[in-house]
Amino acid sequence: MEKIRKPRVLLTGFTPFGGETVNPALEAVNRVRCPEAELRILEVPTVFGDSARLVTAEMDAFRPDVVLCVGQAAGRSAVTPERVAINVDDARIPEQPVDAPIVPGGPAAYFATVPVKDMVRAIREAGVPSELSNSAGTYVCNHLLYCVLHHAGPGVRAGFIHVPCIPEQTEGTDRPSLAQLVTALEAAVSACCKG
Repeated sequence: MEKIRKPRVLLTGFTPFGGETVNPALEAVNRVRCPEAELRILEVPTVFGDSARLVTAEMDAFRPDVVLCVGQAAGRSAVTPERVAINVDDARIPEQPVDAPIVPGGPAAYFATVPVKDMVRAIREAGVPSELSNSAGTYVCNHLLYCVLHHAGPGVRAGFIHVPCIPEQTEGTDRPSLAQLVTALEAAVSACCKG
């Protein structure tokens, strides 16, 4: 009897940035467990260029079926799978790229290849607020998603999820807890393994 191989999932989380001491994306990613997948966790610097080089090198080494990158979005209160990455870096902070193409001559945008609507549904069914977002923005999150989609070969599904700040970062709010973010990411990974 032939043994069925579990899907390989590369799950990434960004390091803290902007003076924060914690990034809920990385904290949650480090706690994710998914028995239906061979899961590899990767800590990624919140730096243009460096993030993409690290993740694409790991893609070449690990040869995942799914790449799911996770980042923090301070202004959001729900877990949001991203639908599109655009070919522009526009950080609007000192000494960072402004209106620069990520891949000169590359496509204007890529659609995520993970089942984003199934992910939203699975996250909600797990009891965590979730909504679909149409854009990963123009900061390092978008940069990484665009590069991953540009690098991914046939049969590799890739996407990005933004998670909100956790209550410890924004006291007095009703943001999902770290445990809820872990539950959301486990539901999203599971949906990717099915889709």
